[in-house]
Amino acid sequence: MTQELSLEVNGIPARVEVDADEVLLDTLRDRLHLTGTKRGCDEGECGACTVIIGRTPVHSCIFPSLAAAGAQVRTVEGLAGGGGELSDLQRAFVDTAAVQCGFCTPGFLMTLTALLESEASPSDHEVDEAMAGNICRCTGYSAIRAAVRSVVGEGGA
Repeated sequence: MTQELSLEVNGIPARVEVDADEVLLDTLRDRLHLTGTKRGCDEGECGACTVIIGRTPVHSCIFPSLAAAGAQVRTVEGLAGGGGELSDLQRAFVDTAAVQCGFCTPGFLMTLTALLESEASPSDHEVDEAMAGNICRCTGYSAIRAAVRSVVGEGGA
């Protein structure tokens, strides 16, 4: 059984038919063709599927699509500016080599964007706490921390 879902994705109103038990990751990737959000574990453990709903980062692989009705959802595709310019955090990821294989990058970008929007100058501990729901097998996290530090004006590159 399908139901109509209305929400806003990256500032654009969207209306799609979804299965009653569909998760937001499937809606974004399969119905709205926003494939920047990655499918990792399908259990809410790796963070590759993180999107921002309102101001809160969520693992879209376990978040019911229908629970996003009327919500503002932001995916990694929504971080770049209208002219395609990278956000400060995206640019910092490039500059600090925080992007290696890239699979986990969208989830980290979304998690850390939410953090920086709620805390302009987070401590290293706050950054680590925010990243706790994201897994990276390539960077060792130090380059990701350096990217955040460079955005908040504390060097790092």
